[in-house]
Amino acid sequence: MTDVRLLPVPDGLEGERLDVALARLFGFSRTAAADLIDSGQVSVDGAQQARSTRVRGGALLEVTLPDAPAQAWEPEPVDGLQVLHDDEDVVVVDKPVGVAAHPSPGWTGPTVIQGLAAMGYRVATSGAAERQGVVHRLDVGTTGVMVVAKSEHAYSVLKRAFKERTVDKRYSALVQGHPDPTRGTIDAPIDRHPGSDYKFAVVAGGRPSITHYETEEAFRAATLLDVHLETGRTHQIRVHMAAVRHPCVGDLTYGADPVLAQRLGLTRQWLHARELAFAHPSTGAELRVVSSFPADLQHALDVLRTD
Repeated sequence: MTDVRLLPVPDGLEGERLDVALARLFGFSRTAAADLIDSGQVSVDGAQQARSTRVRGGALLEVTLPDAPAQAWEPEPVDGLQVLHDDEDVVVVDKPVGVAAHPSPGWTGPTVIQGLAAMGYRVATSGAAERQGVVHRLDVGTTGVMVVAKSEHAYSVLKRAFKERTVDKRYSALVQGHPDPTRGTIDAPIDRHPGSDYKFAVVAGGRPSITHYETEEAFRAATLLDVHLETGRTHQIRVHMAAVRHPCVGDLTYGADPVLAQRLGLTRQWLHARELAFAHPSTGAELRVVSSFPADLQHALDVLRTD
């Protein structure tokens, strides 16, 4: 059965390229979005456009989505996925490494949504079909706290809270070297890397992005930071720390030292979504959930502390 979606372009995507807008709306990679446009599966106000066309807020998108493999949407147990909080409106999980937030074209690994379904959870049906209930995401290689909406009311309230930056998002990041000053703010716009579709970069004219950091513990070759995100761009902490020449330890995509990563036993970036706090969608009371460091990140700290 053909899946055709009709939706207006949000005002926040005004002026973006069509392929970028499509990728952000549906959670595609930019390459997948471009393929859909090139194959004539996307129209803007009834007319097909080039992938480089700049969209305007309120324009009507008609998108024919590719059929997803049946198994991609079926419940699937996820090793290590833990529920930290559960009520009628939300379920908050501790996401393990190697797990995506939701199914997407080209991703064949485990997802939080499939894992929750396998555990018997029903989530909100709002949002694009492939990411129903998902109000924010963590990178596949990033562990930690992630909230999923169970009720439609919670979905709309939480989406607005993330958009209006009223959610308190705190991360722990182990970065190379010693940032100077020891606490500060990185305010630099982020967009797709001009030379690599899978990476992001500080780019003039990109989306406003603000990261606050404070030194928690200093080691000989690295520093453990407490990071507070004001915005929530894809790869934000990784990009900002790399931009000031202190990439997350183990983050080879953004220029980390592979020798140090190997010495610490890391096969991914040392980055953990440690804490998430927001007003509960129904009661308004603050809900704050904390996750402890997973074994691989804790091991890296233990090695540094023995140096």
